Amino acid sequence: MNVADSERAATNLHNAGYAISDSTQSADVIIFNTCSVRARAAEKVFARIRDVRRFRNGRKPIIGVMGCVAQLEGENLLEDSTSIDFAIGTGALERIPSIVKEVLEGQGKALDLGERVESEASGVSASFRHSPYVAFVPIIEGCNKFCTYCIVPYSRGREKSRVAAEIVEEVSRLRGEGFREIHLIGQNVNSYRPRTDSGLESIEGATQFSKLLRVVAATGIERIKFTTSFPRDLHPDIVSAIDENENLCNWVHLPMQSGSNRVLRAMRRGYKVEDYIKRVEAIKSAKRRIALTSDIIVGFPGETVKEFDETINLVKYCRYDSLYIFKYSERPGTPAASLEDNISEQEKTARFLELEKVQKGIQRSVLEEYVGGEVRVLVEGKSAKTPLDMRGHSTCHKVVNFPGDISLAGQEVIVRITEAKVNSLYGGLVKGL
Repeated sequence: MNVADSERAATNLHNAGYAISDSTQSADVIIFNTCSVRARAAEKVFARIRDVRRFRNGRKPIIGVMGCVAQLEGENLLEDSTSIDFAIGTGALERIPSIVKEVLEGQGKALDLGERVESEASGVSASFRHSPYVAFVPIIEGCNKFCTYCIVPYSRGREKSRVAAEIVEEVSRLRGEGFREIHLIGQNVNSYRPRTDSGLESIEGATQFSKLLRVVAATGIERIKFTTSFPRDLHPDIVSAIDENENLCNWVHLPMQSGSNRVLRAMRRGYKVEDYIKRVEAIKSAKRRIALTSDIIVGFPGETVKEFDETINLVKYCRYDSLYIFKYSERPGTPAASLEDNISEQEKTARFLELEKVQKGIQRSVLEEYVGGEVRVLVEGKSAKTPLDMRGHSTCHKVVNFPGDISLAGQEVIVRITEAKVNSLYGGLVKGL
């Protein structure tokens, strides 16, 4: 979501006549896009601002903060720092040019934490997309789940779904502009439920999201991915939609967070381990292999050694293709912040490392299963490790490197896998598509 927000902000500023600089040294206005999912986010903003000032030559630039930290702490940011000139909340991105104009004209510090007005355009120019081949398409923003550790419902607000016709129009336009892959994104994509006439009434499907997947697939764009899915709302029909449409990519990100039912209740996740396993079984029983990735928090307040062991056992059962592991850290303003954080940092680190070791073994085994097989890869550019190789992502969201030249960028190719690396696959080009 943060990348998509940066793209929107850059587009809005460009449309208002501002030129986007490629250097903080020459910029008149510097805007920091922030995330509050991790701890101490505000401190990191101040540290980054200090770094910019330290290496800045010439006159003082105007500095602004946007994103979740701005939404949650905008007033305090302006009060506590003489360096910050304006703060823009998550719903005010379309109004960012007018805020910048106010400050440039000397009207003092500016703050806008208001919600987005429905009539405000929210398009993104192709030139400001993070990739010329892959585009993010927000379909829902905000969250209604209120997990006890999570700040998103407070920083992003309640769930708001875009109407399907608007999403389909954007995907069709992106296809016309030459994009090969789109990511339908949101805090909980399978909670997608437009309040007004959705335009999906005639589409088959058990949920609004599975209907949306089918209608987006019908646009003909080559590759469609989506993230993130909330386990409670992952209906088996979503797997059916993937089976029915080859351009719906074979990858699902399904955050588990804990393998203990008691911890899941304390997190207020709204499902049990048994419910989660049913979703995993539905994914693994698909006609084609669907890669499964997840998130886990270790060291949640009160998590016992036995409960941590339950998480390890569930990870072994699910055999994730990859796993994001986080040590619990308090987010002020969340219900969990009132709990006693009674697990030491040393113990959290030990649990992190133990789970990481387990996952590395699983991941190595999963990646080795691809050796000798072929995958479809969207070539995105040169490899970060050697200029002789190209890199891209498979439909199952694996990083794949292979020998090739820059003329392949933007093409979809078949790669035969010859080697499993630690976090990626390596192979040889078979043919283009």
